[in-house]
Formats: sequence, structure tokens, C-alpha cells
Amino acid sequence: MNEILKCNGCGRELRMENGILKEDVFEGKKQWGYFSKKDGEIHSFLLCEDCYEDMISKLMIPPVVTEATEL
Repeated sequence: MNEILKCNGCGRELRMENGILKEDVFEGKKQWGYFSKKDGEIHSFLLCEDCYEDMISKLMIPPVVTEATEL
């Protein structure tokens, strides 16, 4: 059975081939703990590159970007 993955931002179906994701996505995952209204919940989502760019454009402080030494 092939899993269909979609971008949580725009809802676009992400390109898969033989069960392998054929485009890079941002994967967000957070396990909420004490002092949160979501204590014990785990939230996860995928964003395509366009939706990621849109999300970070709205941040007051941009993410820290460094270069990977190996891919």
C-alpha cells in the first residue's frame, strides 16, 4: 500500500515514487510537555519548500541558516 503524503500548508500531494519521497520537505515535530495547554500531545507536519518559505517570511526573527559540510 502506497502512503500519500500531503503538504500541511497548501494540501498539495507530495511527489512519491515507489514509496520514496522525491522532493525535500520541512518536517516539524513537537512533543508538548508541562506548562502547555497541549501537555502530552505530539504534533507533526510536513511543509513543501514553497510553504516553508512562506512560513519563515512571517517570522520576526529569521531561522539560523548554516551550511552542511556533507550531504
